[in-house]
Amino acid sequence: MSSVVSKSQRLKRRDDVLAGLGVAIQLLSVAKDACGIAPAQIALGSACALLTIIRDTMGNKQDFLDLGLTCANVCKALNRGLNGKRPDEFSESVREAIEQLTTTIAEIREKVDEKGKQKWILRFINAKDDKDVIAAWRQDLDRVLRVFNTQLAINTHVMVAGIYQEVIHGGAPGQYRSIQVSVSSGELPPPALKAFFGRDGLVEDIVGRAENLDSIALIGAGGIGKTSIALAVLHHDLVKKRFGDNRRFVPCDQFPASRANFLARLSKVIGAGVENPEDLAPLRPLLSSKDLFIILDNAESILDPQGTDAQEIYSMVKELSNTTNIFLCITSRISTIPQPCKRLEIPTLTIEAACDVFYSIYGDGERSGVVVDLLRRLDFHALSITLLATTASDNKWDCSRLAEEWNERHVQVLRTDHNESLAATIELSLASPTFCKLGPNARDLLGVVAFFPQGIDEKNFERFFPAIPDTKNIFDKFCVLSLTHRSNGFVTMLAPIRDYLCPQDPKSSPLLCEAKDCYFAWLSIDLYPGQPGFGEAEWIRSEDGNVEHLLDVFVSINTNTFDAWDPCMKFMDHLYWHKPRQTLLSLKIEGLPDDHPSKPGCLFGLSQLSGSVGNYAEQKGLLTHALTLEREGGSDSRVAQVLRALSGVNLMLGLHEEGIEHAEEGLEIFERLGDTVGRARCLHNLAFLFFYDGQPEAAENIALQPIDFLPEQGQDHLLCRSHRVLGVIYDSKGQDQEAIDHLQTALRIATPFSWRGELFSIHYALAQLFRTRHNFSSANTHIEQAKLHTVNDRYNLGRAMEMQARIWYREYMLEEARAEALSGVEIYEKLGAMGDARDCRKLLQKIEQAMENWSISSESDLGDRRPIIMACTAAVPVGHQLWLWILYGLGAIALVFWGMNP
Repeated sequence: MSSVVSKSQRLKRRDDVLAGLGVAIQLLSVAKDACGIAPAQIALGSACALLTIIRDTMGNKQDFLDLGLTCANVCKALNRGLNGKRPDEFSESVREAIEQLTTTIAEIREKVDEKGKQKWILRFINAKDDKDVIAAWRQDLDRVLRVFNTQLAINTHVMVAGIYQEVIHGGAPGQYRSIQVSVSSGELPPPALKAFFGRDGLVEDIVGRAENLDSIALIGAGGIGKTSIALAVLHHDLVKKRFGDNRRFVPCDQFPASRANFLARLSKVIGAGVENPEDLAPLRPLLSSKDLFIILDNAESILDPQGTDAQEIYSMVKELSNTTNIFLCITSRISTIPQPCKRLEIPTLTIEAACDVFYSIYGDGERSGVVVDLLRRLDFHALSITLLATTASDNKWDCSRLAEEWNERHVQVLRTDHNESLAATIELSLASPTFCKLGPNARDLLGVVAFFPQGIDEKNFERFFPAIPDTKNIFDKFCVLSLTHRSNGFVTMLAPIRDYLCPQDPKSSPLLCEAKDCYFAWLSIDLYPGQPGFGEAEWIRSEDGNVEHLLDVFVSINTNTFDAWDPCMKFMDHLYWHKPRQTLLSLKIEGLPDDHPSKPGCLFGLSQLSGSVGNYAEQKGLLTHALTLEREGGSDSRVAQVLRALSGVNLMLGLHEEGIEHAEEGLEIFERLGDTVGRARCLHNLAFLFFYDGQPEAAENIALQPIDFLPEQGQDHLLCRSHRVLGVIYDSKGQDQEAIDHLQTALRIATPFSWRGELFSIHYALAQLFRTRHNFSSANTHIEQAKLHTVNDRYNLGRAMEMQARIWYREYMLEEARAEALSGVEIYEKLGAMGDARDCRKLLQKIEQAMENWSISSESDLGDRRPIIMACTAAVPVGHQLWLWILYGLGAIALVFWGMNP
């Protein structure tokens, strides 16, 4: 809407406001004279005097229009309950409500009088602070009016007729028959929220639907913010302009769910004046007489398909949503909503909005990373954030104390001194008729979903719970009730709900123990590429978070049993082959006593994961510890496995002599035991160690040995690796064709098996070969292929980005090279691979230095000739390329000097 308003428009608006104030003053005066109850006359007189001051002294009346209409509502409220009554007919609570209403109006009048005496009256209307004061007066009046109306509803039979109606329709003295007011009968909606954050886009979308009378249902878990959004829409300026006082709010959870109760409450809220209607028929004349905005809040209590009179209520709500002059806004946890209401799933807050909500309650101050972490752990759930901030504020906890309390007792922290808690809203869902009819296993099933951070994969319902019939339908109902939701094939739930429903004693949940046994059985298979079950074990990529949490809990229950420690070792083996990363179990593993029988094997698994993300120093420390324990009580085979792994990490650390010693000792044990696989893997390490130790001929002879004794079938992975090792050795010796042949052979073996780790290494070796030969096109092709095989492997992705940056640097694609190098550094640093990060940072510095050396003008001068130059220089030895660039630069300078464009 344009901010430019013509003079005539401004004058018309001013006249409208004056007219509105005049009507309110007339109405209050008539009502005051007609009312026979002294307290009511005082209240009405104060309200009338207040509006007279506003009308006679303010230059700009717009900001007081809503205040004036609120005072008119005072008249309506008093006359609805007090007409024809004597003071002795009312209870003490009603008298107190009248006195509070009278006092509030008198206080506002005094404040306005004081403003006028201090001569602030001419300017304060334009000041934001005073506008906020006016808004506060309205809120005060709204508050005492709600109290007053509540007491009347409890203690009297409130009638719509009375002096208020007589004034509007002509029952009072005739001079006021022409007065028209926009205040409708019926219950007042709740006031606007003082603080509302982060949903502006959502509110604007719903406001647009409201203007078009396009009914909507806001669906989501308890406490996610549905009611707050609905109220923000209800009090939006455009909605107030569109519907005026024809905006109604029906809290469906505040009366027993039945057809009769729903109709009675609807009649009362819209001001129909029909006592106990049997259907919508007597309400239709009023419902169809004007455009209405109606909110059915917490409608799950009346729309639950298993509830009392559910079908009849559903039909009535459907009729309301189909009525062309009604905008119906439903808030509900249940997604079974009548058509044509459009369903809108309410998301959690953004991180910025979550912080705003927290600090609006907790108090202003510097934003703390501790608080942000807590809000993230709450899944940015609006009610939980409000409760957390309230508890912290009430107890005057600093951020450290708040984090400490949260870590010790999650659910208890989300409970305030006013007996508000997350538990209450969750238990409301669990008490619904639909949930109660799901049977005795429903709560335990929810507990299993709550236990696992990722929830449950939908493919696992029948595998985990074979004895429970129709599990798909049960989980569907959980989602219908907004207790759970679907995410990437999993049925999961918001973190605060998960904390509340998670079993306190995991061993006491039979269904959780069934799920645990399934996971442990899947982990028990032996993994090695090319062996049966290796491909099926890829399930760990999507469920590693669940398994890690399961192991973390069960190894903590009893550290001395093998029930969880053996699966723990298998879990790390699964990660190593299918999703290389470090694990949260490391602290528990390192904390085991050295005489614990599972410790050496767990240390070995932990070391493999450290190496897979480039933490070679840490890997060596873990392996050295494991070797000591295995020499003391382990088998020869396990000692040899640790020695082989130690030789590999010494290779990566550049400790070639030490690595050779470990490899040769391990090789001797494997040969004595007749272990072909262990022997081949040791020879691979030994070949690389001799190669990097400056003994290429010995390295070549060692690398050829596995090809001679490995069978062609069954050991494809080892044969593949042998050819890759030979390819790297021949590449460094300058034997290009032999290197390419062996690497292509390795690629041919690996491709049918889809061994991502091996395929990455082969393409990476080919990219390195072509880069050093200045065949950048082929190098780029292979590094792009290598990237495709880094799924769930962040370390190798970092290596691929670094290699890509080196290739583009040589092609003088500096912007692209810089972006890849930056990403590589970021990945390495997050993984803790500091040596790799240091090398990549040096490359980044070289790239940025090159960018500085080539100014923008030089780049534009080169124009489209750069590809030609690069193509020419690519075929020239590196040592001679610099001279070509110098000669080109001198020639360019000469041409510029002669006034030509190079």
